[in-house]
Amino acid sequence: MTAQDREVDGFDDALALVGGEPGAGGVPDRATGPVHGPHHSQDQGEGQERDRTRGAAPGPSAAPGHGPGSPPTARHRAERWDAARALAARSAASVPAARAASVPLDRAVGRALAEPLTALTDLPSFDTSAMDGWAVSGPGPWSVRPVKGSPRKGATGSRGADDLGILAGHGTVAPLPDGTAVRIATGARIPADTTAVVRSEHARTDSRGHLHADREVIPGQDIRPRGQECRTGDRLLPAGSLVTPAVLGLAAAAGYDELLTVPRPRVEVLVLGDELLTEGLPHDGLIRDALGPMLAPWLRTLGADVIATRRVRDDAEALCRAVTGSTADLVLTTGGTAAGPVDHVHPVLHKTGAELLVDGVAVRPGHPMLLARLASGRHLVGLPGNPLAAVSGLLTLAEPLLRTLAGRAPRPPYRAPLRDAVHGHPYDTRLVPFVHHDEGLVPLHFNGPAMLRGIAAADGLAVVPPGGARPGDELEVLDLPWAASVDGGCFT
Repeated sequence: MTAQDREVDGFDDALALVGGEPGAGGVPDRATGPVHGPHHSQDQGEGQERDRTRGAAPGPSAAPGHGPGSPPTARHRAERWDAARALAARSAASVPAARAASVPLDRAVGRALAEPLTALTDLPSFDTSAMDGWAVSGPGPWSVRPVKGSPRKGATGSRGADDLGILAGHGTVAPLPDGTAVRIATGARIPADTTAVVRSEHARTDSRGHLHADREVIPGQDIRPRGQECRTGDRLLPAGSLVTPAVLGLAAAAGYDELLTVPRPRVEVLVLGDELLTEGLPHDGLIRDALGPMLAPWLRTLGADVIATRRVRDDAEALCRAVTGSTADLVLTTGGTAAGPVDHVHPVLHKTGAELLVDGVAVRPGHPMLLARLASGRHLVGLPGNPLAAVSGLLTLAEPLLRTLAGRAPRPPYRAPLRDAVHGHPYDTRLVPFVHHDEGLVPLHFNGPAMLRGIAAADGLAVVPPGGARPGDELEVLDLPWAASVDGGCFT
């Protein structure tokens, strides 16, 4: 072991004792206790992640600039965190166009637009009244005149348009002579030569049938002019926009019956490990599966359709059958990505002719995550088995890949200042749960790789560069989808 290896090991051991996070006053935040999730080969802490890359030959992803000094030769195999995310996003860039299809509006929600949404008509398509009231021409007072024309199409009963004024849905109406007024309903077509609309509550008629306004009439008031919102051909939304209920309404108003969209990617989750329980308390060396219940709903918030969550025993042939037999766009595995005696993910990928795109990421927790392109052209993301390490892998590799597969536009990164100092790894990025505070991001305790207590209370993960960060430093933020904007994709 080199001196640098010992330095990295010593740092991780220290993190294990104090939680790797000074938090409020440096209180230890990784107290000893039971591990609440898979996987045996990685519940040894971050040490198993280190062992996996020690002795590996330097690769093209060797990363100068990981922090102070130079990283050990054995660590060159891991991709930089930002480079791994970018590679995951690019790896399926050609897929969305091939999967795009036109669907009726009622089936488009939750999908992404495969092309820009452009207006097929002016909105509004003619001058309309914004209020119930009176269309008036010229200065008042105005003589009230009946509307000449047919009742509104589809109207029933004995009262016609002469009694009701101009209603929404009427066709062309006669121009309004100067000095006259007609009753008009919200949404109705404005007659030519109308000066303004006077609201019903702002007008009164005298004994001679003349209309008077109770306040100044401003030309154009309460009239929505044609094209006020958009003109035919205007771009309303870019390609990649998530179709929300509001987008459906806009598309309908703009003249669409169908939308060209990209289907939500289909994901199958394979939970690996013989030691996992699906119910009850841990006992006799068995532990509860924390990832199986968590991943499917999390993936749905990322815009995926989860077709199955399956348990797979620690058997290479069983894993091989599960991976090669899946029809999902993305296979997601939990655990088994290191080099333990029952870590079968790498051997199975090699056996099936998969292409490893990312084999380890310089990030803590979650170092032994991986991304592969299967022989079928589909993808596999291998998550570490420790729960918070798996969350790190989910947001590092699966989230950008799913966004690309779904045809959704990348979310612009944003930064926020820290309130409290955060320790950093000498060479790797750290992802630390935080909550928003008026004074900045507040790092949370219980941020060890096997812990979910911190992330369960978090607003997101702060991206801590190698070497750490001080109060006031601005860090990149990964919002949790349910704590973010509507683009969180909470349509299932």
